[in-house]
Amino acid sequence: MQVIRYKLIALSLFFLMVSGASAQQAKHKSHDKREKGKIVWNYDGGVFFETDGSLPNGVCFRIYGSMNSGDFFNGLKRIDTDQATIFRQGTQTVTKFPDTVTVAFTIRDLLCPDGVQQVGTHPYLTQKMIDSLRLAIYWKHGVDLHPVKGAKEISSRVDRIQPYATSLAAELPARYEWSYQLVVPGAGVSLMDSLAFVFRTPDGHIAARVAARL
Repeated sequence: MQVIRYKLIALSLFFLMVSGASAQQAKHKSHDKREKGKIVWNYDGGVFFETDGSLPNGVCFRIYGSMNSGDFFNGLKRIDTDQATIFRQGTQTVTKFPDTVTVAFTIRDLLCPDGVQQVGTHPYLTQKMIDSLRLAIYWKHGVDLHPVKGAKEISSRVDRIQPYATSLAAELPARYEWSYQLVVPGAGVSLMDSLAFVFRTPDGHIAARVAARL
C-alpha cells in the first residue's frame, strides 16, 4: 500500500482558524468539572480530534484520531480560572509537550450529507484519491503557524468497512477506511499550542482541516 505523501506548504493566514473540529474537541475533553470558579479538564487517554472532509468530485470522508505520548497525558489536567490557564500532573506544573507525540488517525469513506451529494451519483473514496492527498502539519500558536519538520509515518493499513446488511456485502460497492500512525516532534512546544493538520488535493483545494488541542 502506498502511503500518504507529506508536503509542508506555506499557507495563507486567512484559513488558519482550524475550527472544523471545535465542537468535537469539547466532546472529547473528559470530565469537565466546575470547582470554585475554575474549570478542570482531564486528558486520560490522550487528545482526540474529528472532522469531516470532501473532495471536488463529490466524495466525502471523515477523519478521526488521537494524539498521545506514553503516559504523558494520563493524569494531565488543564485548569482554567479567570486569571490563567495551567496544566498539572499531580502537584507538578507542566508547560511543554514531550519530545515527541504519537498521532493516530483514520480516514473513513462517508456518505455525503443531503445537499452535498451530487444528484444521481454515489462516488466512493479510493486508494488513488488517498494517495493524491497532501498533508501539511503545523504547531499553531495563536495565529502563528510553525511547520512541523521531521514527522515520520510508522504504520499504515487499509480495511474494508463492513456493511450493516452483511448478507448483501457481495452485491454492495466496497467502502474502505485508511489508518495511519505518525511520530511528530514536540520538544519545546507550549501546551497552549495545537497540532494542526491540513489535507489538500494536488490542485491546492482544502479537503479537510482539523487540530488536536488541549
